[in-house]
Amino acid sequence: MSYWTGVLPAVTTKFTSDDRLDIPEMERCFALQIEAGVHGLIVCGSLGEASTLEPDEKIEVLKAALRVADGKVPVLLTVSQGSTRASCKLAEAGAVAGAAGFMVLPGIPYKSEPHETAAHYRTVAKAGGLPVMIYNNPPAYGVDIPPAMLAELADEPLFTAIKESSDDIRRISEIKSLCGDRFKVLTGVDNLALESLAMGADGWVAGLVVAYPRETVAIYELAKAGRMNEAIAIYRWFRPLLDLDVSARLVQNIKLVEALVIGSNDRCRAPRQALQGSERARLTTIVKAAEATRPTLPSF
Repeated sequence: MSYWTGVLPAVTTKFTSDDRLDIPEMERCFALQIEAGVHGLIVCGSLGEASTLEPDEKIEVLKAALRVADGKVPVLLTVSQGSTRASCKLAEAGAVAGAAGFMVLPGIPYKSEPHETAAHYRTVAKAGGLPVMIYNNPPAYGVDIPPAMLAELADEPLFTAIKESSDDIRRISEIKSLCGDRFKVLTGVDNLALESLAMGADGWVAGLVVAYPRETVAIYELAKAGRMNEAIAIYRWFRPLLDLDVSARLVQNIKLVEALVIGSNDRCRAPRQALQGSERARLTTIVKAAEATRPTLPSF
């Protein structure tokens, strides 16, 4: 079982009306993903409102995903604590709870220097003792892990993959040219996903997949099979929805799409609040248009 290829949903965290974890609803939503053929689950990431979750809540969400996955697909825990020390503690707890590996962020919100960034990743990897996907998202976090730094980190065997979200499609080729097959490269930007797969990305850490898992898996499988015209047709239909991932309001956006498409809810943990007024109406219109033209998926 590969942890690092295919479609890996960055799932949302569900809350009850009194702001507790809604474990039954998360289990229902996770099951929809696995039934649609995704290749893994990533819990407690940015889309999962990581910054609002307590460490014990993150472990509870991880355990729920592990129960649903039941060994069918790997479950990765996102490590995005503010300090290296706290990140190590979470990685250690995640390993004990049964995570297959970790997606690790820099120690945000601090904008670390390159040597600090490298030290953070090495220390957290050793603490968890499991394979690590390095998450690079300089537009969001102000810390860049360029291909040259990735090459320097290649001596640590626990570093297995990179989630590349720099918005620079050239990075896919640069990483492959500099590092060969040392790392699996996954795109982390929904509306650059097919372009990234065309340039050789090994997988897609996806957001809108939580509402449209079958379409997301179809794009990936068709692209990997060389059936690009069919993949492009679905991707063009999907594009207005995929754009909702590239936003400061991505959590509210995607949770509203989930509510409209799979009958979930769009409750967020404060200070985030569900979309209201004209913005809610705008997204509802986008979803209605997508539902009215939802494509028939080919076999693959």
